[in-house]
Amino acid sequence: MHVGKLLGAILFGLAATTAHAAGLRTLDIPADANGPAIKGAVWYPCSQPPGRVDLGLITLPAVKDCALPGEGLPLILISHGRSGSFVGHHDIAEVLADAGFVVAAINHPGDTASDLSRTEQLSIFVERPNHIRRLIDFMLGASALAANIDRDRIGFFGFSRGGHTGLVLIGAKSDFASAASLCQQSTAPFCAQILRREFPAQPMTHDPRIKAAVIADPRINFFTADSFATIKIPVQLWASEYGGDGVLPHSVDLVDNNLPAKHEYHAVSNAGHFAFLAPCAPEWAKEIPELCVDKNGFDRVAFHTQFNANALAFFRTHLPKASH
Repeated sequence: MHVGKLLGAILFGLAATTAHAAGLRTLDIPADANGPAIKGAVWYPCSQPPGRVDLGLITLPAVKDCALPGEGLPLILISHGRSGSFVGHHDIAEVLADAGFVVAAINHPGDTASDLSRTEQLSIFVERPNHIRRLIDFMLGASALAANIDRDRIGFFGFSRGGHTGLVLIGAKSDFASAASLCQQSTAPFCAQILRREFPAQPMTHDPRIKAAVIADPRINFFTADSFATIKIPVQLWASEYGGDGVLPHSVDLVDNNLPAKHEYHAVSNAGHFAFLAPCAPEWAKEIPELCVDKNGFDRVAFHTQFNANALAFFRTHLPKASH
């Protein structure tokens, strides 16, 4: 995929069915000793009618800087796929916010549409979970919404490389050496690092504050059957029939077959990998068809109505309010 088209991926248009009343605030986490600056956005419940928020390259249905919501709200974190952006799953963020959740999505530094500097480096697979850990720290600490969040009700949504990120965060153990056979015929820079056994020295970040996770079409290149043994939280797992962008058909079965905890598994018939991205406006379907155009007969808008509803129901079930 060309860089120009990747940059275009942050320009997703809006389907008429995805407008929800959500507050929207930009998110800026300053650089510190633990990592670089991180940018993104936070969606949250808002009682005002939805307007339009111009983010420069995209306009979203929301109310900018709506009054802060009530207290005790669950928090959901969103991690995008390779070279994506924080708006790639704006529709599920809007649905969750409209239902009473605070939702924080970020651009992963070095692996986002506006910054591809680390996309092909093996270390990005270690850095990404750390970005989310820092996001949780920020949302529970310096964020203007910190007092509104129930720190015992935190969930995660991740797609593709973001799915890998989530699996690591909830306890999966990466095994970079296991990908050596897959890298024999690859020219990817991170494969060259694997073949030279130049593995990242820093440890993987696991975060027990996450209590439930929705994982869509994850990259599983660095996992084995034993990688998931310590995952104990509820997981809703999704897989496309055809895969794409490094996710092979049926590769997600490795996760399904080896998660020790009870979980949901949804295999989506006739879907390609990018069907999990928010529906595109017609003009972007022409500009970036590999991200926006689905298999014949697959209705992405209809799928997302069900996909988002299922994710919402899952988080409501597994991030319940404490009984008093």
